[in-house]
Amino acid sequence: MREEGRRVIVAGYTVGARERLATVLREHGLHDTVAVGDWATARAASTKATVLAVLPLETGFVAPDLAVIAEQDIFGDRLVRQARKRRRSDEFIAEVTSLSQGDLVVHVDHGIGRYEGLETLTVSGAAHDCLRIIYAENAKLFVPVENIEVLSRFGSDIAGVQLDRLGGAGWQARKARVKKRLKDMAAELLRIAAARETKQIDPISPPEGLYDEFAARFPYLETEDQLRSIEHVLDDINLGRPMDRLICGDVGFGKTEVALRAAFTVAMAGQQVAVVVPTTLLARQHMRTFAERFSGLPVRIGQLSRLVSAKDAKLVHQGLADGSIDIVIGTHALLSKTLKFKQLQLVIVDEEQHFGVRQKERLKQLRAAVHVLTLTATPIPRTLQMALSGVRQLSLIATPPVDRLAVRTFVLPFDPVIVREAIMREHFRGGQTYYVCPRIEDLEEVAEHLKALVPEVKVVTAHGRMPPRALEDVMAAFYEGRFDVLLCTTIVESGLDVPAANTLVIHRSDMFGLSQLYQLRGRIGRSKLRGYAYLTFAPDKALTEAAQQRLHVIETLDSLGAGFTLASHDMDIRGAGNLLGEEQSGHIREVGTELYQQMLEEAVAEARGAGEEGGEAGGWTPQINLGMPVRIPETYVADLHVRLDLYRRLARLVDPVEVEGFAAELIDRFGSLPDEVQNLLHVIALKQLCRSAGVEKLEAGPRGAVLTFRDNSFAHPERLVDFITRQAASVKLRPDHKLVYVRSWEAAAARVEGARRLMQDLAAMAA
Repeated sequence: MREEGRRVIVAGYTVGARERLATVLREHGLHDTVAVGDWATARAASTKATVLAVLPLETGFVAPDLAVIAEQDIFGDRLVRQARKRRRSDEFIAEVTSLSQGDLVVHVDHGIGRYEGLETLTVSGAAHDCLRIIYAENAKLFVPVENIEVLSRFGSDIAGVQLDRLGGAGWQARKARVKKRLKDMAAELLRIAAARETKQIDPISPPEGLYDEFAARFPYLETEDQLRSIEHVLDDINLGRPMDRLICGDVGFGKTEVALRAAFTVAMAGQQVAVVVPTTLLARQHMRTFAERFSGLPVRIGQLSRLVSAKDAKLVHQGLADGSIDIVIGTHALLSKTLKFKQLQLVIVDEEQHFGVRQKERLKQLRAAVHVLTLTATPIPRTLQMALSGVRQLSLIATPPVDRLAVRTFVLPFDPVIVREAIMREHFRGGQTYYVCPRIEDLEEVAEHLKALVPEVKVVTAHGRMPPRALEDVMAAFYEGRFDVLLCTTIVESGLDVPAANTLVIHRSDMFGLSQLYQLRGRIGRSKLRGYAYLTFAPDKALTEAAQQRLHVIETLDSLGAGFTLASHDMDIRGAGNLLGEEQSGHIREVGTELYQQMLEEAVAEARGAGEEGGEAGGWTPQINLGMPVRIPETYVADLHVRLDLYRRLARLVDPVEVEGFAAELIDRFGSLPDEVQNLLHVIALKQLCRSAGVEKLEAGPRGAVLTFRDNSFAHPERLVDFITRQAASVKLRPDHKLVYVRSWEAAAARVEGARRLMQDLAAMAA
């Protein structure tokens, strides 16, 4: 282009991307680059140099006297992508499993050890950051940071766990035993899923025009995650086979709207919809929401719960049997085998974790015949694991609605002064308070206490044993603002939406489960006001270790959209439960939560026919030594936790563009890359090539490289023999099956480039 008389400008999206482009161009022999900031300076620069500018261009263009090349033209992608709206489930898991000193970790080859911190070792005259792992009998193992993916966190339940012996056979035997059980379990899981896949259902698509009108009734702006989840559900309904999708979204993040759109699509096609909820209060609220949204449409809605009279319930039963009722909303009575539907097509289950084993078995039977849509903020460990292992489809709603503020959470011994101040502050800002007790028998005593503590406010009591009409009246009065404080049990836990209630006090919070606490906290802060939650416990009673753990997790997880993270903690604290009615937690304890999850995913992939190759990549990692310092120095990134997180993210990178994008991000965050970090990035890029070529160990130095093949074998031996024959002077295969590649690589840059080209050649031969 220069020879044609054009000025050449290479455009990066950010300063980091521009710096990275300069490095890449230098590596390809283009040294005459000039870095500038903006368009005007780029136009004024010398025509003899290649100008590197920061310009917000997706793609370049060519004009008579000018050529602009964007980073996307070179890499096929932007180096620093916009913050990804969609976060994959394994990224959530990775966040909650970051390592702290003293944590138990599992090495894929050596078993359970204790992580004791980061240590810098000098290997072949070069500094390496390594994780120090202690095993039984105080044996030490140093894991290079570039191979951090071979480690996973064991989990929170560490009581009685023994460290493995380094080099002992016990770990491999345990791993093989769990792997065999998982293979059997994956086959059974897929048999259940296959019964659903082979069943045919008429595809249903939303009615054009009318659907848009129905969607326009939603009074808020949909978030991107919400729109994606709606799209997933509508696609599933139109697929022609039963859907089994889990919508995991935080409390108040708009899961009900996803259910409404699905219900509308099915009901307008003349089929029936059942909405199953755990409590009468939630059934009442959903009834109000559905009736409002479907008003004026030819859809009849019925309700079945304790709040409905026997006469009305009988009419609903008849309407479902003759098909005159299109949508029914009710508690677990809807799962009764005596209830007859004329043409049930969709079952929506809200907050599945509240249903018992019998109801779950009934749902399992329904899954093979009708569409099932499950909504939850904190999936129980078993549900979460089935979704993560790919047996059930999963859609995440992790984006909070506009203007939503996180709830401030305080865990403290009961203090009457603080409780009074909290209730009165909410009262003075015109709001209402939930005061939740664990047991009905506590309510009377607490009511007397509240009368003395806050005589200025009106208190009303609600619990599940109240007569239906009285409970209905109490909730209506609180919703309308006639009372300031609702003293209640966990009956308010699921789905209630009272925008004016923005303070929550939980009495004896140590008696509640983790997801219960999270759901209760989700009842407040649902409007644009800040919510405040006070989790109190008896000052004179010692908390159990599990209760301390739960309260610590709920206090620290105060960010918006933390429900999925919390479910991961829950899986961590109490194990993943029994996927097929057979206890599996013992197997999780044998290999640790993260590795168990990875092994289950591999077993499911293998049972599906994907073979073991997909899983094998995660099972081994090549060792690479270039005789150069490979680390992120503390002078570049001072915070140890940030460094560890960067190492962990780096280990998950596969694509060369991802590596370049990560480098651009580092430059933007921390400044120009030191040589050690450049070397680390080269090693990460080489790792993927080594995996493709089946090279387990690569050692490169000033006089060439020595390669060790995995299992002493190569994918296409005849190609390797041909390669050795053609370069007999510089390539030799030793008796121990190691490949010796003789070259003069004194300069570090030459060594990196030489090793990269060698591995590219071998990867191409192995493909």
